[in-house]
Amino acid sequence: MSHHTKIAFLGATSMSFGLSMFRDVFSSDELRGSTLTLVGLDRAPLEKMTALARLLNEKTGAGLVIEQTTDRRAALDGAGFVVNATAIDRNRLWKLDFEVPRKYGIRHTLGENGGPGGLFFTLRTLPLVFDIVRDMEELCPKAHFLNFSNPESRIVLALGKYSKIASLGLCHGIFMGQGDVAEILGLPSEDVDVSGAGINHFQCLTQIRHRKTGEDLYPLLREKEKTLDPDFAPLTRQLFRAFGYWFTCSDDHLGEYLAFGWEAGEDGYDFEEDEHERTAFAAQIDTVLGGGSIPSDWLTPSGERGAAAIGGILHDKKRVIESGVVPNHGTIPNLPYHASVEVPVMADAAGIHPISLGPLPDAVAKLLHTPVQVHELAVEAAVHGSKEIALQALLIDPVVNSADAAVKLLDELWEVNKPYIRACI
Repeated sequence: MSHHTKIAFLGATSMSFGLSMFRDVFSSDELRGSTLTLVGLDRAPLEKMTALARLLNEKTGAGLVIEQTTDRRAALDGAGFVVNATAIDRNRLWKLDFEVPRKYGIRHTLGENGGPGGLFFTLRTLPLVFDIVRDMEELCPKAHFLNFSNPESRIVLALGKYSKIASLGLCHGIFMGQGDVAEILGLPSEDVDVSGAGINHFQCLTQIRHRKTGEDLYPLLREKEKTLDPDFAPLTRQLFRAFGYWFTCSDDHLGEYLAFGWEAGEDGYDFEEDEHERTAFAAQIDTVLGGGSIPSDWLTPSGERGAAAIGGILHDKKRVIESGVVPNHGTIPNLPYHASVEVPVMADAAGIHPISLGPLPDAVAKLLHTPVQVHELAVEAAVHGSKEIALQALLIDPVVNSADAAVKLLDELWEVNKPYIRACI
């Protein structure tokens, strides 16, 4: 088989994710001779990211061919991989997803992947994802769809159910969990080996071991956790004490799935800081493109696993990737068949293969069952463009504490998102 491919990168102007993808692609030797086609709606930022890609490609000697286009179909034509990092009017709509439910008395943590915010993110995102996937079915039916956009679980669930395109969701949540555990244990991160299974942003670390000795580190973690600063990850630790396992990846993400998640904080996302970082990043790119020095970390891998998955498939590596979001199909036997789960995966020439770590501990599976059911109804609401099903999704969501509030916020946020909501199957 050919070891060259075409990678269509949709949402290449994403300030948060564009550079991560570049760092991984250009620090890999496995993609030499392949084509990276950057796709964005806005020509000016697209030109800028393309110039940055060409510079990094040259500096690292990665040997890729860099293209850019505002025409998605042209980019998809003949692609072997489609990387999705798109978002619709991200910060403005996310802010409303957070603020409107609060106005009606809903207490929640982020408003992104669970609760009412997660529902509306799904309703407006899935039509765009299905537009991309329908184009793929026509122009590159054998391509792999690598998704980095939220709401990750719901996108992968929808594609597993309603498309033949092979999809993989990627997230760095397991590395955040592993980093926290290593810090608590007082060990270097590279000495702590974790295995995780569950759903995106809510993985159960089924094993925590010392990478060199194989020693089970859970007893030490239980000991060390007792004397930790009480302000560190209170929700994660509450679950740890109650269920006996450490969950990824942070209190605000975990809290999205739980009725009591708000108790560990309901500050929402820091939009101001986000805008500040975007402005600073854009200025930094200008400096680099103007001949300034390139920050050294821009020339090293980011820790994301997109390029590793592509290389594993392209070169038939049988490469194990710590964590991928995939349709369950029995991988976690005590979660529903159609659920979207996050488990280790193996990448080879035949594609992506989920690795089963067996059933989750019974109580953990029951804890995850509820968000999975919410995901399923939210996806049905989105693919049918149905306000009736959307209300049902709200009413089974543990974050929603009032039917009256559910109806009111549904009316208000439906109007805001109406331009994007439509049946897509």
